[in-house]
Amino acid sequence: MDTNGTQINPLAEGKRPLIVESIVEYIPHMETIQIVLDSELRIAADEAARRCRLNRSQLVREALREYLLRLETRAREELDRAGYRKNPPVLEEAQAWESEAAWPEL
Repeated sequence: MDTNGTQINPLAEGKRPLIVESIVEYIPHMETIQIVLDSELRIAADEAARRCRLNRSQLVREALREYLLRLETRAREELDRAGYRKNPPVLEEAQAWESEAAWPEL
């Protein structure tokens, strides 16, 4: 509406209308957030969600969980690498386990 109370049609002024999705999955223990995606990523996400029979929110939650798990795994692996750099394995200790690691002959 303008200042006179007249309804303004955004299409008549050459503006693109704002499209807001009105269906929101409400689950009491979840929060609704807003994220910004470029069109190409949003289209790819929607196609992936359809293929997986998920809604967009489910797809984003699953992808975020997997990404966070990958980050945690990388951090643990880096801690392992740092530990081995600080205390490299002793060759004699590793050779003592060589017979245990060998596959038995059939």
